[in-house]
Amino acid sequence: MSLTFHWFLPTNGDSRHVVGGGHGTPATASGRDRPPTVAYLSQIARAAEDLGFVGALTPTGAWCEDAWLTTAMVSQNSERLKFLVAFRPGFVSPTLAAQMASTFQRQTGGRLLLNVVTGGESHEQRAYGDFLDKDSRYRRTGEFLHIVRDLWDGKSVDLHGEHLQVAEAKLSRVPDPVPEVYFGGSSPAAGEVAARYADVYLTWGEPPAQVAEKIAWIRKLAAGHGRGLRFGIRLHVITRDTAARAWAEADRLLDGFDPETVRAVQAGLARSESAGQQRMLALHGGSRESLEIHPNLWAGIGLVRGGAGTALVGSHDEVAERIKEYHALGIDEFVLSGYPHLEEAYWFGEGVLPRLAAQGLWTHPDVRAAAPSAQVPFAS
Repeated sequence: MSLTFHWFLPTNGDSRHVVGGGHGTPATASGRDRPPTVAYLSQIARAAEDLGFVGALTPTGAWCEDAWLTTAMVSQNSERLKFLVAFRPGFVSPTLAAQMASTFQRQTGGRLLLNVVTGGESHEQRAYGDFLDKDSRYRRTGEFLHIVRDLWDGKSVDLHGEHLQVAEAKLSRVPDPVPEVYFGGSSPAAGEVAARYADVYLTWGEPPAQVAEKIAWIRKLAAGHGRGLRFGIRLHVITRDTAARAWAEADRLLDGFDPETVRAVQAGLARSESAGQQRMLALHGGSRESLEIHPNLWAGIGLVRGGAGTALVGSHDEVAERIKEYHALGIDEFVLSGYPHLEEAYWFGEGVLPRLAAQGLWTHPDVRAAAPSAQVPFAS
């Protein structure tokens, strides 16, 4: 099976420096010299499409533009690229969300993927009028996905749950294809929801041994429900013709981290309720020292940014080898990003993807689509 690669749409702004934000921390103002206009995001989308990325993740939160509206507009300036739209189940009704997804599929030719974000920070959730605690939010997410999946299957739904209630809910037109659900989370409550409802379980870029533990954990939970999932990983990337040039770029980014900004961001993230965020913080401990936590895995991004805080750094060959290492664990999908997102898409797409293609691990989506379908002989 060919590996799948997704890129990222920086709807919080882009720069030649790291733009922070996420998990309750505001997007850092310094260096946001490329506003997230539809024109600029469309440039990134078209580049990702041409290079062979299947989709592009768009984040959610008060620190960035709305994912649904932005991707709906950017989709009109691209042809094949799918949009991995992050959204929070507690902010809209499940019937409306199912209808929105169905409309998106029809209007874009089936280019919607959904990244379900339960919401790890209570103070940010409260700003949107959501006052549930974390475990309750996950139980609500389970109810939400139960309703949405039944609606997508064309069923009429009546549910009187702990948090959500619908009566005689039904879609007049179901989505074709049904959007795949991507889901991440490191807490026990998150694992149970992923096992029951996700198509793809996403983890942030931890060292391979920790990723292997997560995969085994989710596989066991999913098997208990008679299900199997695919697995993906969210990483930044800095890849160059030589390792020295890649690490020089990582050092340049690190030099741009204002010490006071690092302290403020780390203090905010230390209060995070997210188990995944706490695992990210443990990789660097807020220190600039010893940031290469596994060969070619650099934790520096997490000093100033919430959420995914690690990057693959190295030569094109080295980055390809690390991707193969994660793939050997069971990772089939890679959600990547880099600063600035337009240029880094080309570094990866022109440097790493051809190496993986030469080893039979990746095929450009346009080539896959053009390949003749296998002919099944008639039974005699």
